[in-house]
Amino acid sequence: MRQYPPHPAPLAALPGARYGDPAEPGVPDPAHVDPGVLGALLHRHGWRRRGGPAGRYGRWTPPPAGTAPASAGGAGTSLLVPESRAFPDCTDLLDEALTALARSPHPSAREVLYGLSVPSDEVRWEREIPLNPPGPYGAWGSRVWTVQDRLHAAARQMLVAGALADRAPAGYHGTRHRAYAERVLDDVLVGPCPGGRELTAYVPVTRGRGTVARLHHALAAARDAVDYRRATGGMEAFDAAVQAGVSRELADALIALVRGSEGARIALAWAPAAGAPAGCAARPEPVEFSPGDLPALREASARYTLDEPSVPVQVVGTVVRMRRTTPSVGGVVRLRVLSGADVPYAKAVLDEAEYRVAGHAHLAGVPIRVSGRLQRRGGFRRLTEVVEVVPVPLDEVERDRLRKTMDESLDPAEALPAEE
Repeated sequence: MRQYPPHPAPLAALPGARYGDPAEPGVPDPAHVDPGVLGALLHRHGWRRRGGPAGRYGRWTPPPAGTAPASAGGAGTSLLVPESRAFPDCTDLLDEALTALARSPHPSAREVLYGLSVPSDEVRWEREIPLNPPGPYGAWGSRVWTVQDRLHAAARQMLVAGALADRAPAGYHGTRHRAYAERVLDDVLVGPCPGGRELTAYVPVTRGRGTVARLHHALAAARDAVDYRRATGGMEAFDAAVQAGVSRELADALIALVRGSEGARIALAWAPAAGAPAGCAARPEPVEFSPGDLPALREASARYTLDEPSVPVQVVGTVVRMRRTTPSVGGVVRLRVLSGADVPYAKAVLDEAEYRVAGHAHLAGVPIRVSGRLQRRGGFRRLTEVVEVVPVPLDEVERDRLRKTMDESLDPAEALPAEE
């Protein structure tokens, strides 16, 4: 079985897609490293300052042996880090410290290097997992793979929920803005997941700062809403929490994170080089959820699904599939949406005349414009109450451009499931 080194791997390569080659954090140029940022990252990842002249240098040693794998070693490693660039030997000392980090087998060294190379906010998940009875493969046995997959999947769900809420708060997003949220996650890296208990994601500030900031507010609002539900029995706090970023997607992510554990904890830390975003605490307190919170979260998930209203839209799309059970009656067409709604595909229920218009447009290779309501059922994939189906004429140049665009952008993963 392939062994994975203990440094960040692309989140897109984790369960839900496939495993890929982990990303190796490069050694940054010491001439461009801020000593204050390096010191902050070392402190964040458990390194200890052991003295040095105040205001000049500090000697840092790795976290205690009990916080790292036995094979990590590095007990004799220490770094001499200047506190500012006011001294002529600052660059040389930083060069030596970065080289020592690159050679260190301690997992936290990779995390520090990545934080220096790409300014990133960190999201850390921790799950309390009960151990299995001892067996032929140890106390964990075959559970390790399962619990790691569960933690990876829940972490990804939570980041997607944060990205969706950053784009447009809603109680239930469905497939709306899903492509945007997935693109935000393209540059997110994750560290190792020992035993399925801990996982850290590194979200670059340049693309993901809004996602993490929204997640910061949403987690606090979700915690408050759950407490209110357990104390009073009312769900009103979940309604107010939507504007903070709470949604069905976030509730489902929290359910997936907590289920099968004795509790879960989410902690955020801002990139030292960028500081805290406006409106957020400089050092956010971790947010914890327990199995006792699951009934309230499940109730919130169902409530958000039922309460989110349908949306009036006017969609332009190309017909990619048509179906009807009986000739000379209406049917259902599947559209690849070009504009008018933030979903990749939609199904439209048409009467006989509208179905014929859609069929002629499909044969002619032109898109159609459809006015109706985008229903929440199935994740905002279905258009009902259609009042207009009109072909959209295209000249030859536009038609050729549309054909090429369709060929290039077609992603089988975006396809809708089989007709119900």
